[in-house]
Amino acid sequence: MTDTRPPVALRTEALEQILTERGLVDPAVMDKFIATYETSVGPLNGAKVVAKAWTDPEYRARLLADGTAAIKELGFSGPQGEHIVVVENTASTHNVVVCTLCSCYPWPVLGLPPSWYKDPAYRARVVREPRTVLREMGLELDESVEIVVRDSSSEVRWLVLPERPAGTEDLSEEDLTGLVTRDAMVGVAKVGA
Repeated sequence: MTDTRPPVALRTEALEQILTERGLVDPAVMDKFIATYETSVGPLNGAKVVAKAWTDPEYRARLLADGTAAIKELGFSGPQGEHIVVVENTASTHNVVVCTLCSCYPWPVLGLPPSWYKDPAYRARVVREPRTVLREMGLELDESVEIVVRDSSSEVRWLVLPERPAGTEDLSEEDLTGLVTRDAMVGVAKVGA
């Protein structure tokens, strides 16, 4: 019988087996790390924060006033999430996040940063020509929309509260969570309905 798993899955399994056989990796520890990044850390957490803010005006106000504390209310905290500032996209202002020095990123709510976020070209260009970079990434904004570039650092990590799409007023918090993407919370995309 032929193994139909993708080559990367096969290589990963082979690498884990070799590291385990040599005593360099404990499979239980690996399983714990994998489970953490699948369920405890990642963009689904951020999507839950956004959906809560869209459906609960009091939570939204707390989130914009003190992002770290409001995010912690939902049980999301940890390394790289010590100080998160949340900014809101509106019809007239669009925020986009970058870390020009390295790749500071709010891991508890967005997971690991994508490769493009760490790319020196993104880090340099989005500051100088944000509208062009966003267009290249598939986000076309009207010229009347002000683009604000937020530079994350080890002291402050930014999270974008995207605009809630029109026509979603009747959706539950759970349904809204499914609409929110990591890219929308970084500001390189909008949330579609």
